[in-house]
Amino acid sequence: MNFNGKTVIITGGAMGIGFATAKRLIHEGAIVTIWDINENELHNAKKELEKTGGKVFSYVVDVTDKEKIKQLVQKAITDMGRIDVLINNAGYVKKGNLIDQPFEVWEKTIDINLTSVIYLTQLVLPYMYQNNFGHIVNISSASGFLGVAGLSVYAATKWAVWGLTESLRFETMKANKNIKWTSIHPSYLAKGLFEGAKLNFLGNLIVPLVKSHDIIAKAIVEDALKKEKFCVRRPRSLRLAIILRGLLPDFLFQKIVLLMGVHKSMDEFKGREN
Repeated sequence: MNFNGKTVIITGGAMGIGFATAKRLIHEGAIVTIWDINENELHNAKKELEKTGGKVFSYVVDVTDKEKIKQLVQKAITDMGRIDVLINNAGYVKKGNLIDQPFEVWEKTIDINLTSVIYLTQLVLPYMYQNNFGHIVNISSASGFLGVAGLSVYAATKWAVWGLTESLRFETMKANKNIKWTSIHPSYLAKGLFEGAKLNFLGNLIVPLVKSHDIIAKAIVEDALKKEKFCVRRPRSLRLAIILRGLLPDFLFQKIVLLMGVHKSMDEFKGREN
């Protein structure tokens, strides 16, 4: 995809992966709309992005607010003329075993990480169908490949996002529409939403921490959007989770996961402050 003049919506665009992706896309000549729930960070992000000469629209929104999202999709079309790319990046994580948190926490996790993705995609897709052009990128996770103790509901949403992305790819192929789909699967990032989460020494040798949000942003722009890859993993060694799960007996695969310390990887989780 040549990004010059292309139009993009990024949810959760004020910080982390979303902001780093916006920077890269603006550098490539795209027109970008960023949505975020954090008004101060959104204001700062817009200012910084505009300093580079980018054309940026920004709106404060909770992605679980369906009526507001519906309005903002229309606003994006008014602002930018069309929607070529949608990046469903907004996410929420709360540490805890299933019985450690009230159900409202898990409901919020599902609403932000999955329900909002489905709803926004359903709103945007008809416009892409009309233009017979578009690319939707959904942020899944390494925990979309295997279960993680203390992260069960989050992992469930990310497994679902992967399945949703693949299923919609086949739906649009069946409809003979030129719509591309990519799921992005980052492992633990050293800073930001998953700060403090980590594997043990062996696990970190095989699947090292992702050092910066820009590594994922580069994967989105270069591998997902330019090369149109279906499933992008960072680090690339994450593909071992799928290969080994397919080749090994279940009990042996589970032992390897335990040896890597996946079951204890959330023990020192801090996350992003505020």
